[in-house]
Amino acid sequence: MTMFLRIFDVEHGACAMIMKENGSALAMVDCGDNITTGWSPSTYIKNNLGKTNVDYLLITNTDQDHLSDLAGLRKSGIAISNLVSNTLFPNNALRQIKLKYGPLTADMDEFINMRENFGAPGVGVVPFNQVMGGITYKIFNHSYPTFTDTNNLSCVYFISYGSFKIMFPGDLEKAGWREHLRNPQFVAELQSTTILVASHHGRDNGFSEEAFRNLKFRAVVISDKSIVHSTQETVPDYRTVVNPLGIVVTNRPQRRHVLTTRRDGDILFRVVPDGSFDVSVG
Repeated sequence: MTMFLRIFDVEHGACAMIMKENGSALAMVDCGDNITTGWSPSTYIKNNLGKTNVDYLLITNTDQDHLSDLAGLRKSGIAISNLVSNTLFPNNALRQIKLKYGPLTADMDEFINMRENFGAPGVGVVPFNQVMGGITYKIFNHSYPTFTDTNNLSCVYFISYGSFKIMFPGDLEKAGWREHLRNPQFVAELQSTTILVASHHGRDNGFSEEAFRNLKFRAVVISDKSIVHSTQETVPDYRTVVNPLGIVVTNRPQRRHVLTTRRDGDILFRVVPDGSFDVSVG
């Protein structure tokens, strides 16, 4: 059965959805929205998918651009069955960090309340692979106070179906990458990754030469807004860590190495059980 994994254009934000072709279950990685177009995951799930439930919500980074429609999900009547986030980053520490920059947003308040109500996020729930029909994930994250910034406390998710594996590293920065490289299990997952979603929306502080040395991904995906800062000019860097053959975009017959939501819009991967896949954009 085919897996559909769609990375949405939410400008400087993050949102991806994962479904099997029968539409029986839905997992979502982050829940950013697009202020310019008015697109939001809550509206899409309700109106386009005709669903009122997200089976799994996986949060990478606890910044607003990864959470910006979380309160909107509840207001739209969409329930979340299972929440996964960094259990080594306690709510009291998260609250203190966020309050340094002003009052909590409605989405951050929603997130903290959800974590408290769910107990230990991701624990005592129906396993992801059972819900998602053979799709699996592995999670890696650092602890607080080993790191005290939200970027390096991002959860890193490896989502696999057959031999296909896509990595969502949140907003992990160079120091966080370096610490993960001390873990042989993390290194093994990284070395077998098919598609890399660029950390920190492709900003240069999320690119790790140490982590990507000698690796050749099939493609890299950058979720970001139009380029206005020099720190966004990283496509040439990411192209160096992609297999020279890249991938062919099926609805725009061209070979690509780096896909970006600012250029391509939504990016859809269709993956069959053995891990073979194709990609379309727009």
